[in-house]
Amino acid sequence: MRWKGRRQSSNIEDRRGNQGAAPRRNPFGRGGNIKLPSGGRRGRRASGGGISMIVILVVGYIILKALGIDPSALLAGIDGGSSTSQQVQAPPAEQVSPQRQDEMTQFVSTVLAETEDTWRGIFKANGAVYEDPTLVLFSGQVRSACGSASSASGPFYCPSDRKVYIDLTFYDELERRFGASGDFAQAYVLAHEVGHHVQNLIGVLPKFNEMRATLSKVEENRMSVRVELQADCFAGIWAHFTAQKGLLEGGDLEEALNAANQIGDDTLQRSTQGYVVPDSFNHGTSQQRKDWFSKGFQTGRLDACDTFNSPV
Repeated sequence: MRWKGRRQSSNIEDRRGNQGAAPRRNPFGRGGNIKLPSGGRRGRRASGGGISMIVILVVGYIILKALGIDPSALLAGIDGGSSTSQQVQAPPAEQVSPQRQDEMTQFVSTVLAETEDTWRGIFKANGAVYEDPTLVLFSGQVRSACGSASSASGPFYCPSDRKVYIDLTFYDELERRFGASGDFAQAYVLAHEVGHHVQNLIGVLPKFNEMRATLSKVEENRMSVRVELQADCFAGIWAHFTAQKGLLEGGDLEEALNAANQIGDDTLQRSTQGYVVPDSFNHGTSQQRKDWFSKGFQTGRLDACDTFNSPV
């Protein structure tokens, strides 16, 4: 990716060296999942819960329509799951040289700026205003409005404070442990988390979180897959416009697709336990993640990212 010399975002909060509280247990049962602020599974399951209830739910109607998404159709397809981060569980952060750390900081600041430009333009073209997220850089562990987390959780987005959190040593682990190398693989990870921010702005994440109390664990996982695949598609949309600017180099697209492949649920489960449990998938298979990123990249259109009413 031709990123050097381009604008760097000022929406960076550097907390490295400022460790937060001890990490809490991941509520979704796997490393690397962001904690959505929970309306919780408290209370009784509503009668007739699940898909049948969703048809009557409306959220962010005007914004969703402005962005080319049919809200009623979008919500009608919701059927389970919740998670808004990369699911790769990394080991404790390792030391990175100051020079390497500075270069990575400049890189993510530039990628964040590119996502800002892309999404501001898309929202403006549809009569809406994009509110930039903040990127929090941390080392070891961090406290967010969604709770405390460690670097072992991987990058995540907290909808409560509208911030993306990342320990930059994750990128080295992504390459060494999972074989996902290249700067555009790294850019894809950040663009995916920003995709969750877009979902938060248009009402997808708040409604998803509200619905979790009515869903079984299997339904929740299935819904989570659709949410995650839409974030992949949104990352593809960003890549589409980044390519139009002439910023992609040979092999960049392949780097992003390889990263999507390496962190698919089926690939991760086979590598860690030797077999797959489809009902436990909550991010999507390798093929699904590649397909939805590709769909966003090829079309550059939000309405092509309706994972809630399309076969996934």
